[in-house]
Amino acid sequence: MNIKALIAHYAEQPLKAGPIPLRDLQPSDVKVEILYCGVCHSDLHMARNEWGVSRYPLVPGHEIVGRITATGDNVTNFTVGDVVGVGVMVDSCGQCHFCQQQEEQYCDAGFTATYNGTDKYTGGTTFGGYAQHVIVDHRFVVSIPDNLALSGVAPLLCAGVTVWSPLRHFNVKAGDRVGVVGLGGLGHMAVKLASALGAEVTLFTTSPEKGEDARRLGAKRVVVSRDNEQMAACLTSLDTILDCVAAPHDLNPYLATLKTNGHLVLVGIPDQPHPSPDVTPMVFRRLSITGTSIGSMRETQEMLDFCGKHNITADIEIIAGEEIESAFARMLKGDVKYRFVIDMQKTRW
Repeated sequence: MNIKALIAHYAEQPLKAGPIPLRDLQPSDVKVEILYCGVCHSDLHMARNEWGVSRYPLVPGHEIVGRITATGDNVTNFTVGDVVGVGVMVDSCGQCHFCQQQEEQYCDAGFTATYNGTDKYTGGTTFGGYAQHVIVDHRFVVSIPDNLALSGVAPLLCAGVTVWSPLRHFNVKAGDRVGVVGLGGLGHMAVKLASALGAEVTLFTTSPEKGEDARRLGAKRVVVSRDNEQMAACLTSLDTILDCVAAPHDLNPYLATLKTNGHLVLVGIPDQPHPSPDVTPMVFRRLSITGTSIGSMRETQEMLDFCGKHNITADIEIIAGEEIESAFARMLKGDVKYRFVIDMQKTRW
């Protein structure tokens, strides 16, 4: 069976609508009619083969919200008509230490990516959410609270859980002081979620004009990171920092703002390494630089339930599929608050 999708055929060419095959439904699968799909910056990297791993034809998209239209014979936790989400993963080995403790994102064999992965049934490439439908093992599907706007839920499946996972892993709680570096797709969700957990949030930004919006999202303090006086006022004041910037930058100024035993958590992935930090303050104040990768299925469901309780969604701009190339161009300029989401029902196939 073929469906329609937005396809990258070559790195140098724009995405074009066309047919792709949809694999047969297996006993543990669900078939999802895609309603919305968020546009992650990694989609652009992959479409243009900027990481050197893209396989064409390629259909991006791993922030998927849709409605189940069919279920396999072994599926008992979902029914036709359920509104669900699909994130970055669609399979894992299920046998390794990490899978057994419900941390599939660290699967020893490597999880199967929603797109540009290898489908274990067909041996072909997995296709993502810039499409009409997707078929996914039910273990990698999550339920969506019915009080949330579906278009704003889509980015939670990647951006939301990517920042939620370290917040939970490092046990951020009410009264903690959390820094967030960068107010983009990841950063704006970090501000929202950390503040909803009761933390006092400080946003670090190079753009003073983002201050008002950061406070609207929940930040208590906004610090312009290029202002030495403002940075000095933050010395040894924070418990945890989520660094959401996907470009190389000096980590030392942020290490200086951490309290003893503090953590600087990298969630943005730059295309080149960060400059090496000074280890001296790390040694004398037991600081750590660490990173985390997306989130497990358990964390994803936990995050969505939390968002339902607190009425949290991403700040988005809705586009039709045929606008994807202009959206990519605007992303490169930082001209989006804070995530593009494709409305599949508005897309002209």
